[in-house]
Amino acid sequence: MRSPGFFSRFLLAAGLLAGGAAASAQSLPVTVDVAGKTATVVVGLPSAPLADLTLTFDDVSGLTPASLGVNAQLVNLGDPALLARLPDPQLTSLDSSLPLLITIEPPALGGLSFRRSGRIELHTHALAYALGSSYRLLKAPLGGNFVDITDEVAPGSVRARGTYGGFSQFLIVADLRPTSSVVAAKIAALRARVDRLPAAEQPAFDAWLDTAEAAVASGAYADAIAAVDAFRARASERAGTAIADQWRATRDVENHAGELIAGAATLRFSIAYLRDYGD
Repeated sequence: MRSPGFFSRFLLAAGLLAGGAAASAQSLPVTVDVAGKTATVVVGLPSAPLADLTLTFDDVSGLTPASLGVNAQLVNLGDPALLARLPDPQLTSLDSSLPLLITIEPPALGGLSFRRSGRIELHTHALAYALGSSYRLLKAPLGGNFVDITDEVAPGSVRARGTYGGFSQFLIVADLRPTSSVVAAKIAALRARVDRLPAAEQPAFDAWLDTAEAAVASGAYADAIAAVDAFRARASERAGTAIADQWRATRDVENHAGELIAGAATLRFSIAYLRDYGD
């Protein structure tokens, strides 16, 4: 395992190579490999990687290193445009040990498509894991607002995992927002997604969200998690029949099922975190 000092020297070297232009992002090399339904990405020099990324898919076609369209940058911690995209610039922040922005923007003619959802793991030794860690994995459309998609934070040193129904930009941040407000925001985001489904599909999903919301409010976390699990199971069952479940690089369809599954996964994580660690 490399020491935190190793990564401090790595980041310092990157800054010096950039000629001291602190306000601009600094591109990093990436190496992408594909095997079956899994893509692995090494960020930084192979001899001194800063992080590695693993993407797995339920059902994918056209997956190649080129079709993913991956790039990585070290960003300026004080960049006002980036800070404005965070959920709360006062309570969510990048760690100076890993000011890393990863963009996955598959080219429109690259042929990549997948159904339902995929899983992402961003692993780095530049951050130290602790029980009840506040590190979170955020995702945003290009230039858009970041949202928390975390569904697990595990040791090694930090492995931040999430579920996705699409791409494109990812960050790890320290998130100090009250967990109850995070849960409320995730429920609201799922309600907005449900509102985009065919009218006949909406009531059952709304009912599970109502149950989960009421259970969280009363501290009945097991009931809340059960309702979220039922929500996610219904999204999986209805995927591909009543609910659109495909993402493709041409961006001409919406993967509603994948986004519902992903939203439920991260909501479950936050409810469990609220149960275990409080607000």
